[in-house]
Amino acid sequence: MNNKKPKLSKYYIATAKRLLKYVTETYKARFILVFVCIFLSAVASISVSLSLKYMLDDFILPLIGQKSPDYTEFYRALAVLGCIFIVGVIATFIYTRMMVYIGQGVLKRVRDDMFEHMQTLPIRYFDQNTNGSIMSLYTNDTDTLRQMISQAIPQALMSFFTIIVTFISMLVLSPLLTLLAIVVIGILVFVTKKIGGNSGKYFVRQQVSLADVTGFVEEHMNGQRVVKVFNHEQKSKEEFDQLNEALFDSASQANKYANMMGPVIGNIGNLQFVLTAVLGGVLSVAGVGGITLGVGMIVDNSIVVIDGYLDYLGRGFTQPFMQVAQQFNSIVMALAGADRIFALIDEKPETDEGYVTLVNAKRDADGNIIECKERTGMWAWKHPHSADGSVSYTPLTGDVRFEDVTFGYNPDKVILKDISLFAKPGQKLAFVGSTGAGKTTITNLINRFYDIQEGKIRYDGINITKIKKDDLRRSLGIVLQDTHLFTGTIRDNIRYGNLDATDEQIYEAARLAHADQFIRMLPNGYDTMLSGDGEELSQGQRQLLSIARAAVADPPVLILDEATSSIDTRTESIVQKGMDNLMKGRTVFVIAHRLSTIRNSDAIIVLDHGQIIERGDHADLIKQKGTYYQLYTGKLELS
Repeated sequence: MNNKKPKLSKYYIATAKRLLKYVTETYKARFILVFVCIFLSAVASISVSLSLKYMLDDFILPLIGQKSPDYTEFYRALAVLGCIFIVGVIATFIYTRMMVYIGQGVLKRVRDDMFEHMQTLPIRYFDQNTNGSIMSLYTNDTDTLRQMISQAIPQALMSFFTIIVTFISMLVLSPLLTLLAIVVIGILVFVTKKIGGNSGKYFVRQQVSLADVTGFVEEHMNGQRVVKVFNHEQKSKEEFDQLNEALFDSASQANKYANMMGPVIGNIGNLQFVLTAVLGGVLSVAGVGGITLGVGMIVDNSIVVIDGYLDYLGRGFTQPFMQVAQQFNSIVMALAGADRIFALIDEKPETDEGYVTLVNAKRDADGNIIECKERTGMWAWKHPHSADGSVSYTPLTGDVRFEDVTFGYNPDKVILKDISLFAKPGQKLAFVGSTGAGKTTITNLINRFYDIQEGKIRYDGINITKIKKDDLRRSLGIVLQDTHLFTGTIRDNIRYGNLDATDEQIYEAARLAHADQFIRMLPNGYDTMLSGDGEELSQGQRQLLSIARAAVADPPVLILDEATSSIDTRTESIVQKGMDNLMKGRTVFVIAHRLSTIRNSDAIIVLDHGQIIERGDHADLIKQKGTYYQLYTGKLELS
């Protein structure tokens, strides 16, 4: 997400255009209405200043000195002015309400797009970005968008229209004085660009630092017990202080430049006010430029000022620039946040070149495999052949083979080197080795969380690159060491393995995993609500639910990654019986530190630094008296 960016002004413009596209694609008609209402509101606001000049010249001055003045025209002018005010109020009400609706709608679509695209990203992305950093996109960065869309954009448009209408009105009042305003506009644009560019780069850093802090806090909230167990409170505080200091530096620098803009623009406006008053007074006294008393007024009988014109400068010219300066923080922060959001949306999705699919199947009267819609308990790989347009079906049996596989998470560091292994249908294959030997990596390659650099992996004789990833993963059941339960009922969490499962199938899966007994002892049984990753349950109970989830999926191939490592010995003996039932008739890959759980494996593979050093069943490996023998007898320990 933290890629190099082009020049700030360029990618701000690109990001702003992309945000505007979100608005116009979904809310084009409403946004046009907002545009019109803001214009009407700006015109109505400026009309206040313009009316002062005409009310004075055309209505008030002619009535001075009259014995019986006729106020009819004056009242009519007031009525017209009142109507303009009412239109401005209504227009302001409409566009403010509409922008709230548009703003929330855009945020909903942005969050939808982010989450939808996130589901397509490869596991590598989540390995390289912390949960807190990703969460920051949905919270901090989207909140900056909300502020910009609902507040900054309307204010910026209002200021823009106000400046345009004011400029035109100033030309009508005094073209000579407007030349001075043009010079000041150039100065204001230069100052805004200069200060804004400096603050912009620090706002980008601020959003990144904020994500780092959020990620650190989220990580340490989950691991607070570990922090306390190892007395690392001080170390955690020091690390947080470093991240928080970086956030402080970037935020203070960003706001320092952004907050400079208001006073600088205000002082430039004050200077223009003085220069305009002096120049206007001279022009008024000299009778140059056709300035009337409505434009110029005598103050203290000595200084001639340009009342209507100066009112424009304050209300319709300098003040809008000040308002933009006040909104500048939220605008730049939002663009920086939007840039990070779009970086997620622009991340390359997980590629899938597969065309072989998994289908329900059965055999016809002649014994041929045919596809059917209903669930039969038999699965087959549907393999279309582009050469002649024919389709063949291969029974899903669970035959998995690695052929000279080499893999590394990055090209510079190879994890697996020329791995060749096989698991025949129904076999239980166990992996043993120290941490980093490549055990979990092998299982990650089977389900194509990562793709290999060299070699082939075949599933029922089919290269897994030809199998669509969704179908490949649907054929695999995985029970991980780190369980994850979702907020919802126990019933829903088990059903997550198969959303079409009936209640009876859920109960059967729970019985198979030996989870049914403890579930029924809970106050609401299967309808007990879980939250916070099931923290109200013990680690063993959570693992039992994870096993039940895999059981209800009824996959032909099962991967158990340290599935019983978090379960106590007594619970493990109970679970093992259920696991044995679950593994019957399936190809099973087991990763375990407790060697007692893999004694009955058909084959045990011992890995060391990404290479296979031993293979055989328990008895064979004990006879060899190699690494496995030393591990089993306690002469060597897994690290």
